[in-house]
Amino acid sequence: MNVMIFGATGMVGQGVLRECLHDTQVTQVLTVGRNATGTRHAKLRELVHANLFDYAGFDHALSGFDACFFCLGVSSARMAERDYARLTYDLTLTAAEALARLNPQMTFVYVSGAGTDSTEQGRSMWARVKGKTENALLKLPFKAAFMFRPGVIQPLHGIRSKTRLYQAFYSFLGPVLTLARAIAPKYVTTTEQVGRAMIAVARQGYPKPILEAPDINSL
Repeated sequence: MNVMIFGATGMVGQGVLRECLHDTQVTQVLTVGRNATGTRHAKLRELVHANLFDYAGFDHALSGFDACFFCLGVSSARMAERDYARLTYDLTLTAAEALARLNPQMTFVYVSGAGTDSTEQGRSMWARVKGKTENALLKLPFKAAFMFRPGVIQPLHGIRSKTRLYQAFYSFLGPVLTLARAIAPKYVTTTEQVGRAMIAVARQGYPKPILEAPDINSL
């Protein structure tokens, strides 16, 4: 299976990349992002691309893939809805539309979030925008598309969040999160479980297109 990862330098993307590189049935991994991951591996290639709103001239590099794991995302804190939508909806759909054209047999997996608003009508700005993004992705002509809505994600294997506040939270509450995973798996998952679940749905599908934390953990 040839896979592509967007956002492999972020916390979730780092975990997904790690699991793909460890999985013997993943034969090739291409990361796409503004910065290199700093990882070296025989089956890893990297496309460092400054403008993620434009893929003209990259048809060959982006063709021949079985799955895309889209892990790019920004916090909505202190952002206007228009700006957040540009970096969430517009950026994601630009990439997804190009990939659907080049790889019609691709499975596309998008990292959304618990509480995403599929109606696009709720009070929460970020949830509306995420819901709009999910709905648009599910209409594209991929072989399959899955929306991942994890709750709290515990980073494992030395993976760190690039957001200082988030990393402080994970560092301080690490032991608590480990306990919470055991007693409340509905709300907590790990970077390892997210990565393995993405590979699983790309291989074998899933009965529904939207996966919450319990679905992710069960996979």
